[in-house]
Amino acid sequence: MRFLYIHSRSYCSNVAISANCQIARYGRLGQLDHAREIFDRLQEKNIVSWNSIVACYFHNNQPDEARTLFDEMPQRTTVSWNGLISGYVNNRMLKEARRVFDQMPERNIVSWTAMIKGYVEEGLVSEAESLFWQMPERNVVSWTVMLGGLIQDNQIDKARRLFDAMPVKDVVAKTSMIGGYCQAGRLTDARELFDEMPERNVITWTTMISGYAQNHRVDVARKLFEVMPNKNEVSWTAMLMGYTQCGRMDEATELFIAMPYKSVVSCNAMILGLGQNGDVIKARNVFDQMREKDGGTWSAMIKTYERKGFELEALRLFSLMQTERIGPNFPCLISVLSVCSSLASLDHGRQIHAQLVKAMFDTDVYVGSILITMYIKCGDLVKAKSVFDRSPSKDIVMWNSIITGYAQHGLGEEALEMFHKLRCSGIAADDVTFVGVLSACSYTGKIDEGLEIFELMKSKYLVDPKTAHYACMVDLLGRGGRLKEAMDLISKMPMEADAIVWGSLMGACRTHLDLEMAEVAAKKLLHLEPWNSGPYILLSNIYASKGKWAAVAELRKAMRSQNVKKSPGCSWMVIEKQVHMFRGGESGPHPDHALIMGMLERLGGLLKEAGYCPDGSYALHDVDEEEKARSLGYHSEKLAVAYGLLKVPERMPIRIMKNLRVCGDCHSAIKLISQLMDREIILRDANRFHHFKDGLCSCKDYW
Repeated sequence: MRFLYIHSRSYCSNVAISANCQIARYGRLGQLDHAREIFDRLQEKNIVSWNSIVACYFHNNQPDEARTLFDEMPQRTTVSWNGLISGYVNNRMLKEARRVFDQMPERNIVSWTAMIKGYVEEGLVSEAESLFWQMPERNVVSWTVMLGGLIQDNQIDKARRLFDAMPVKDVVAKTSMIGGYCQAGRLTDARELFDEMPERNVITWTTMISGYAQNHRVDVARKLFEVMPNKNEVSWTAMLMGYTQCGRMDEATELFIAMPYKSVVSCNAMILGLGQNGDVIKARNVFDQMREKDGGTWSAMIKTYERKGFELEALRLFSLMQTERIGPNFPCLISVLSVCSSLASLDHGRQIHAQLVKAMFDTDVYVGSILITMYIKCGDLVKAKSVFDRSPSKDIVMWNSIITGYAQHGLGEEALEMFHKLRCSGIAADDVTFVGVLSACSYTGKIDEGLEIFELMKSKYLVDPKTAHYACMVDLLGRGGRLKEAMDLISKMPMEADAIVWGSLMGACRTHLDLEMAEVAAKKLLHLEPWNSGPYILLSNIYASKGKWAAVAELRKAMRSQNVKKSPGCSWMVIEKQVHMFRGGESGPHPDHALIMGMLERLGGLLKEAGYCPDGSYALHDVDEEEKARSLGYHSEKLAVAYGLLKVPERMPIRIMKNLRVCGDCHSAIKLISQLMDREIILRDANRFHHFKDGLCSCKDYW
């Protein structure tokens, strides 16, 4: 009978232990229902069972239910109370944790340490320190937690004094102090402590190596790495990241190949390092060869594509990421938003905006500015203004984004109105603000307003004009035909005029066909940027418009001798998240080429009936008028307009982007097409936006 009783008691005890283990396991896996089911089935729940289920709910971010269960516990120990404090701390509910701490019937060293750790993790180091010195007794863990808090708060000298006061300094404490010194750039102090240590573990070695690497002393880091007795995955990765962050990709590649195990973190570092170095293909090879990828991997590759101008590849990879149901992280979403801005992919941009709203990032000021810029570059000013208005807080970057956006769209009045609201808001305008405001004046022909604002920049707003502001003023005066005043302003600049300033003058000379001044500006530009084809092209335009074909031929010869390449005209549009590219000329690789040619022929007939006559001055070859008209008819923006008419549903704007400035002939033709076809056409060229509707353009033919 005694045997049966002991055996039964042992069996019940084993059942409880097994159940408690299962509760804890299911809690870690996030399977709360299974954990609760096992707990509820237990006939005899001991204190460990209750502590386990309370911990489960805290671990799965359900602190209210955890507290309810805690209150139902038939008995509680100090371990139970400590679990409640830790649960609240891990759920970042510090006030509740402190309330429990203060109410505890009895505290032990774990209670105190858990509360101090909570303060440290929330950056409340002074509160942590105050509590630390109130502790009746401390162990090495308490000291180390407080030491880590001071280091985290960059109070390195104070941390050292605490370190010196520690009765026992274990490897963890010494390693923390080494990390603190490295973080502060005090490598000599870190190395002195490292050398004094009688015993070091792999974390100590890795911390010292990382310290050297992060402070750009990679060669010293490598020497230490070579004599390291035992290396783990983190050690190899730390050394690798030292090379990638310094841009030393040959050594990084050599080390990467030698790594016994290539972790996801190390592969991500290689992708970013190779991408930063311009080796996009090698970065993609690393990406493709990875067996396991995390969100950071996809983000690194997308960021590489975005930074190096491979926008289409970035969007394709983002689409693949979604197909594989991998949730993008914050940096990834920002990179894709930037791509959407470049390509003017409004549908993708809206999708990213929705994801940012879902993740509750949309109220962030930085995100708001990027969203505004994206909508502006996609030609959706209404949505950009909506984002601006809904933002609970606005900084100068956000104000600049909306002011510049209105300027680029030729809405000078709205830009100046926003500038007035900015002044009333109490936020000080900066140099970027005035670039936007002066550009607005330039794009809308507000010469007097622009001159007044430029004069008040320094005297009233205490902002010194920079070359960008002078470029705006040269553009403002030049567009208005006041070329002599523009040249006088350049001569009076307190700094050397750069290529942007001379380029603004050159563009004005093309508009007003001032050959003499254009030659002066071109000479300056060719000296500053001999590789730039822009001055050659603009000068060729002027020569061609005046029938000086021999001079055009000489310029072409000079370009060939200097190996200067002209950027080919290219337009694109996004339809149903698919980017369609168009290049000038009749021959094109587009699948619907025949349909496009048919639409162009139809448009040509309608334009001719409406009285349109091609402007031959924009054709840069010495051919007859018929051939000039034929050449102008196949400019890339006209091909894009034709395709848009075929594919974009009625009542929806046709949105087109072009890499160069729209030519005058295309501008006239598209105005007329908007009237004849009753369509709104939004064209973003290299300088600004043109909204064509009912035969008119938002730029009022002033661009």
